[in-house]
Amino acid sequence: MDRIRILGGTQLQGTIPISGAKNAALPLMIASLLTPETLTLENVPRLADVRQLLRILTNHGVDHAIDGKRPGDSPIAGQTLHLSAKHIVDTTAPYELVSRMRASFWVLAPLIARMGEAKVSLPGGCAIGTRPVDLLLMALERLGASIDIEGGYVIAKAPQGLKGAEIVFPKVTVGGTHTALMAAVLAKGHSHIRNAAREPEVTDLAQCLIAMGAKIEGLGTSDLYVEGVAGLHGARYEVLPDRIEAGTYAFAAAMTGGDVLLERARPELLQSALDVLQLTGAKVTATPQGVRIVRNGGGIQPVDITTAPFPGFPTDLQAQFMALMTKAEGASRITETIFENRFMHVAELSRFGAHIRLENDSAIVEGMPKLKGAPVMATDLRASVSLVIAALAAEGESMIHRVYHLDRGFEQLEQKLGACGAQIERLSEAG
Repeated sequence: MDRIRILGGTQLQGTIPISGAKNAALPLMIASLLTPETLTLENVPRLADVRQLLRILTNHGVDHAIDGKRPGDSPIAGQTLHLSAKHIVDTTAPYELVSRMRASFWVLAPLIARMGEAKVSLPGGCAIGTRPVDLLLMALERLGASIDIEGGYVIAKAPQGLKGAEIVFPKVTVGGTHTALMAAVLAKGHSHIRNAAREPEVTDLAQCLIAMGAKIEGLGTSDLYVEGVAGLHGARYEVLPDRIEAGTYAFAAAMTGGDVLLERARPELLQSALDVLQLTGAKVTATPQGVRIVRNGGGIQPVDITTAPFPGFPTDLQAQFMALMTKAEGASRITETIFENRFMHVAELSRFGAHIRLENDSAIVEGMPKLKGAPVMATDLRASVSLVIAALAAEGESMIHRVYHLDRGFEQLEQKLGACGAQIERLSEAG
């Protein structure tokens, strides 16, 4: 199993290209099940989760092709996927595939919308809380599907097709909104999705569906209106840049000091995080090329944050921000409102010498002038990269174990950081 070795204490200087967003690419890939024509997706990141979802889609009969690199292409440039679900040969998504990645559960919606039936294993994924699927199933039931759970599988049926309806989510749910959208676009009649998630990745899915012939209004708001159509056609669509990756490297630049351009980053996708970053003392500048982060000389100021659905501070940046606060000049409070069990990185950050204590759904971080390199172990995707951020600023060598979590969500991490001066390398188990 691979490890990452980091020798801390080097300022980051240079340019980091931001990849396509994993959290947008996965539902877009699943949307290919809605049409017999080819859906072409550009700027798809090269990640373990993308490869796993391709295996799941292939199981359903989706043919795929990946464009080869052209001369002069950057090895970090996003790939182009061509997905064709002309013949869906199996409406069952088995446990051995779905259990490895939670987002794959979303195939339930396009399968029942197009085929009238689906049998999908209950999901797996990061161990950061229960994240139940009840709201996803509620949305399908509102659209007329019958739902049974047998032997760990959801069995959904709608032999006469889905019918438009009002879907009211009692709380904001990205997965529920993805599910409702992909089901409603082929339902007969009008659907109104209330309290819909406003995350950019939801809007990205809606825009792609519109390019495929769907009729959706209210993009970017908490009220989405869908007029069902008889069928969707193929399209070509570019995945938006990854706001979580951009925020992660922004915090890393602030943590180490230096000057980093986040190429292709779009500030409107993570404005709340950039606003917080400025409060810590970093300089944030939007440029035609992306977002520039500079912190030269000044200390890191403590800031309190509370995670919230978009446009609030993203839960997927909470661990990374906690790493930054471990070197702040004072105490900060970080409150997690989205997922339980999302403070598993606290114990590992403490191995660097960080002072963190937990109080219910909050972590109080007492900033320290110095961190010391240490061996640490990743617990989930976002927690693992928080350890990278801390290691970059720690004195001496750090070794990060179980980095397969990183490979699920961060493309070419060592290469991107190394190009900006970080002393970082990946080691095989024999290395």
